[in-house]
Amino acid sequence: MGRLDAGVSDGIGAEARRQLAICNICNYCNGLCAVFAAAERRPRLTDGDLDHLANLCHHCRSCLYDCQYAPPHPFALNLPRALARQRWASYARYAWPRGLAPVFAGNGRSFGYLGAGVVLIFTLAVVATVPAAALFAPQTGPGAFYRVVPWWLMVTAAGLSFGFSVLAIGAGVRRFWRATAPDAAISSYRPALMRAALDLLTLKNQQGGGPGCADLDHRPSRLRRYCHHALFYGFLLCFAATLAATAYHHLLGRMAPYPPLSAPVLLGSLGGIGMLIGCVGLLWLRRREDPVPTDPDSRSADVAALWLLLAVAGTGLALLALRTTAAMGLVLALHLGTIMALFLLAPYGKLVHGAYRGAAVLRDALEARRR
Repeated sequence: MGRLDAGVSDGIGAEARRQLAICNICNYCNGLCAVFAAAERRPRLTDGDLDHLANLCHHCRSCLYDCQYAPPHPFALNLPRALARQRWASYARYAWPRGLAPVFAGNGRSFGYLGAGVVLIFTLAVVATVPAAALFAPQTGPGAFYRVVPWWLMVTAAGLSFGFSVLAIGAGVRRFWRATAPDAAISSYRPALMRAALDLLTLKNQQGGGPGCADLDHRPSRLRRYCHHALFYGFLLCFAATLAATAYHHLLGRMAPYPPLSAPVLLGSLGGIGMLIGCVGLLWLRRREDPVPTDPDSRSADVAALWLLLAVAGTGLALLALRTTAAMGLVLALHLGTIMALFLLAPYGKLVHGAYRGAAVLRDALEARRR
């Protein structure tokens, strides 16, 4: 745990500061992304500055291949790797509660084992408590899902795990926000919020200065940006499907499962397909990428998070395809287990990067506007 929590003392912060100081002098890469302009506005490069800049980085890796001081130059600049290490350490530094921060020390293995454990425990609990006649028999008609897992149990498990996730991520982002600019004066959020939202929704900083991220070895490509879009918007569609199902249940008095052309099914199907495409595409790019600008710890955590998201999307689509068969009960248990694992582990793996990056992008928009 010391490697993640110590920050500067173990050399992670010191190396990021050394490299960014050279970048601030050189200025050659300033047109590639927002990190370099932000670094110029923070020349002191304090610990909070380093965390802000590391989370502002979208890891397009273009700066490494454009850098005249990259290895084998004696300066040995590899800023994408240095910022990836700083970013991964920052997740543990701001984690809440502090007692769960060691999950970040497992190089993705802890995340994967815990995720598999949550899915296994939930599935075995369903198998052990639901009569076989109900679990392994075809269930059709309104309320079919609830004959396997009661509605109140679904709502309680999902609500508690989701609420805990929001609380833990919110507490961590609050710590991050206060540490990265504790004395910053803020005049107006609205224009900065609009700019930050646009940057996040379009993934502007994954353009790598224009041609895209350097994902295919050294060659720029827009594939990672497209896959991120598919995953992100697919997830939002699945969330919209959950809201639509809630409205159907409470406002219209209609119980799941719903017809194929209903809003919950259409939104969930499109969202699941989008997540599936995004996860598979990003995993494929991970196999093709140059390992030099990556940090092994955060890379393995990224892969573990993608597999969990893939499991959520895959079991959801499988449930849709098999919901009138005898396999529905077991697939439902697996799907609910993966969702619980996603919510419970989101604050303690690579999935948390979206919240910290969003905060960093908003902070950058505020600073740019003030300047």
